[in-house]
Amino acid sequence: MTTTTAPDRAPARTVPGVRSRRRTQAHRRSTPLTIAMLAALAYFLLPLFWLVIASTKSTQDLFNSFGLWFSHAPQLWTNVRQTLTYDNGVFGRWLLNTVVYAGVSALGAAMLAAAAGYGFAKFRFRGHGASFNLVLGAIMVPTTALAIPTYLLFAKVGLVNTPWAVILPSLINPFGLYLMRIYAEDAVPDSVIEAARIDGAGEARIFFTLALRLLAPGLVTVVLFTLVSTWNNYFLPLIMLNDPSLYPVTVGLSSWAAQAQNGGAGASSNMLALVTTGSLLSIIPLVVAFLLLQRYWQSGLASGAVKQ
Repeated sequence: MTTTTAPDRAPARTVPGVRSRRRTQAHRRSTPLTIAMLAALAYFLLPLFWLVIASTKSTQDLFNSFGLWFSHAPQLWTNVRQTLTYDNGVFGRWLLNTVVYAGVSALGAAMLAAAAGYGFAKFRFRGHGASFNLVLGAIMVPTTALAIPTYLLFAKVGLVNTPWAVILPSLINPFGLYLMRIYAEDAVPDSVIEAARIDGAGEARIFFTLALRLLAPGLVTVVLFTLVSTWNNYFLPLIMLNDPSLYPVTVGLSSWAAQAQNGGAGASSNMLALVTTGSLLSIIPLVVAFLLLQRYWQSGLASGAVKQ
């Protein structure tokens, strides 16, 4: 008995005119998205571009020249030198204070969020759901609403006008805890934990030797979020600190801006230029931190967004 095999059908060919119309339609659909992305890019980069331009001008040029282009005699290095040396180099002190506040707060908040998130993800205890719902509710409370109660509490224990008045409140990060809990559910397999327990490892050893390594991308994400939040924090150190030598950059530059507007004693004729240059210098460490940790931050943020 013989069998015949039907010949294979030739692949359908796309008519050149149809292909051209499809390409045109796709281009038309992508054009509004491209315009929207360019508008968003300009919205976010325009203030940074203005800040870079303004840092190359004197105070007089800030008012007499076009705002979005360089003046005839850019003086960026002069402004940088004056900013770093004005008032016995107090700006360097403010920048160091900010690095300490933000660095200690970011690392401490990340460790606390990792420990609490790991505990919520891998342990079940009485009041587990209610406690986590309380954390979710804390995310909705603005930090400025807690600044005055925090000040009154710290005043009772004598921590006002100390670095701890800025660092301790920044260690609590409900959103970081929520993110680490979601990330830890799948990033740390239960089989690994059970194997470590069978080998005789305690819970603390499991967390510090196994879980933390698996939670590294999420940790970097929480570190960056807390770093930016503490670095840009203004209201909390404003009400907590009275000594100018303890100011972070945000409060220090605000005091310079007030001197420039009021023309107080000791105010420089180039004070507004110093404020803009100081603002530019203050964002450079954040940009460097994002560039160095960008790979870990993106992976941790994406994983935390899809794991539930």
